[in-house]
Amino acid sequence: MAVAPREVDSGNVLQRKQSMYISLDESFEIRKEMYRGQQYSQIYFARLHLMRTLLYSLLPTWKPHLPSCTVLGLEEGKECIIVGTLYKHMKLKPSILDEYSKERSSSPLVKPHNFMHSDDYLVLEDESGRVKLRGSVLLPSVYVTGIVVALHGKETGAGDFMVEDILEAGLPPQIKLPLNSGEDKYVVFVSGLSVGSSSANPLHFQLFVDHITGHLGDEKEQGIAAQIVQVVIAGNSVEFPRGLLNGQNLGSKDQSRLSEPIKELDILLTQVAAGIPFDIMPGTNDPANFSLPQQPLHRCLFPGSAAYNTFRSCTNPHSFELDNVRFLGTSGQNIDDLAKYSDGKSKLEFLERTLRWRHIAPTAPNTLGCYPFTDRDPFFIENCPHVYFVGNQEKYETSLIEGSDGQVVRLICIPKFAETGIAVVLNLRNLECHALSFGTHFSS
Repeated sequence: MAVAPREVDSGNVLQRKQSMYISLDESFEIRKEMYRGQQYSQIYFARLHLMRTLLYSLLPTWKPHLPSCTVLGLEEGKECIIVGTLYKHMKLKPSILDEYSKERSSSPLVKPHNFMHSDDYLVLEDESGRVKLRGSVLLPSVYVTGIVVALHGKETGAGDFMVEDILEAGLPPQIKLPLNSGEDKYVVFVSGLSVGSSSANPLHFQLFVDHITGHLGDEKEQGIAAQIVQVVIAGNSVEFPRGLLNGQNLGSKDQSRLSEPIKELDILLTQVAAGIPFDIMPGTNDPANFSLPQQPLHRCLFPGSAAYNTFRSCTNPHSFELDNVRFLGTSGQNIDDLAKYSDGKSKLEFLERTLRWRHIAPTAPNTLGCYPFTDRDPFFIENCPHVYFVGNQEKYETSLIEGSDGQVVRLICIPKFAETGIAVVLNLRNLECHALSFGTHFSS
């Protein structure tokens, strides 16, 4: 991909570094699928079949002396292993029927940000039946509906299953990181640009664009900017004026107001596309389909930037490789949903859990909208990424986790740029990560 060299004052010419890019979004693309009124049970069956095969292959090294059986085949007092899908019974889980119930006045007026309750309990389901789970090993606060696990325990006299141990799928196999080439190459992540919202400062985004394209700073700064090989925009790039989308026909003035944020975004992205390859992912607020996997934003929305071969409109979730370093990430819906229905110390903990469960969005389709696939579950994580990112979070967080088979994964929470002015920079050479902060202050 040829990018014009950039000149600096000293007369030296800085050449932007290049990288080998491979898109791995094929499994998230909805092409020949057709909706024929199918229910969501099929995606759960596909998930159970896939994960059960995987968990059965791990049983000989976990508990080789114990027999495995179905829920229907449980015998009181006999130790065994059962594999199935967890269902979490939640007292506070919102229901559409609550809106029409006669006792509406008794429901709390303030919606809780988290729907956990001390009375919540877990149930395990397979094709043969379901059984209520007991025991201190399996905490309802950690797990959510949709995860497939193997449980060691025995049936009690009350007909419950007393859990003694639990086996999760664990981190998937990972291709080895490429040998250290010795040269720095950077990937920049940004999310929550919210162009068009009252909280967004256009100057912050312009500073960001100028910095990564090499139009700011001295020769050293421009030298670093020339090492940026990829930009990833992880969702919620625009925000439309509230009240316009109310189902009424719009007048020409309102139509103009509605298209303004996209036009402004395209002008800024055109400056990026002129110098750096970038991927743009859809988010909750963007003009894309609501259900996961969200399909790429249409190129016609970006007449300026889409004219460049550096422009790539991608799915959400999004997976790709850069110089054999594998990336996987979302615009934040999967992690935000986990935070509503389970507890964790930080968003990074939720990220790590989804990797260990081998599933990007375990709460889909229960509490998170997703397409009703019939023969596959595209959210199953087959290969472990080297970088796992999530956009539109409250603050920047990062950590490095290791798997039992030597897997190394860099976890990144990308903050909302409109609120924090922070982008995230990752070095492909060693997976080191740092924040890039932009701010403006005018003294009166």
